[in-house]
Amino acid sequence: MAGDHVAQTLAAMGPRLRAARERRGATLTGVSCATGISPSTLSRIETGRRKPTLEVVLRLAEEYGVSLDELAGGAAAPPAGPRAPALSFGDDKAVLPLTRYVGGLHAHKHVLPAVEEPRQARPRQVSHDGYEWLCVLYGRLWLALGGQDLVLTAGEVAEFDTRTAHGVANAGSEGPVEYLIMFGPQGERLRPRT
Repeated sequence: MAGDHVAQTLAAMGPRLRAARERRGATLTGVSCATGISPSTLSRIETGRRKPTLEVVLRLAEEYGVSLDELAGGAAAPPAGPRAPALSFGDDKAVLPLTRYVGGLHAHKHVLPAVEEPRQARPRQVSHDGYEWLCVLYGRLWLALGGQDLVLTAGEVAEFDTRTAHGVANAGSEGPVEYLIMFGPQGERLRPRT
């Protein structure tokens, strides 16, 4: 029984580490330089193909500015008083993991805050192993995908290989952008059925 709980906690830690890294706007390479942990090891931990050691978790918690409780899924309840917002935007977006399962497809909800003026420069692009399905729930999302620039609105979906450089930004000044991401770390794809 206790072993199952430990295995579940370790399995859920990968998406939490990825979300913490993304909230800081850090790349695997940047985190590798700061912590001495290779990018491939970081990627395997985030995708659930490798269990992190305590030493690695301690280094990453310090680098991301998060507690071990938060990474383990046992963060303490906020203190009594005025109610805190459901999502905090951190550096530039909120990321809410929706699944604990790491061995295949997993989902996150992202919220990009409202901007006063639309961006002029293209969003910073990253690439990594995997496959992603993205669905806009609210607002206008700028998806820079390789050399293409797409503006997606509520209900629109994009599906792409994450080895293609990609980045997102709020495409309008009307309000925040909310979108769902389903990510397959080993290239798993959604399979539509009708």
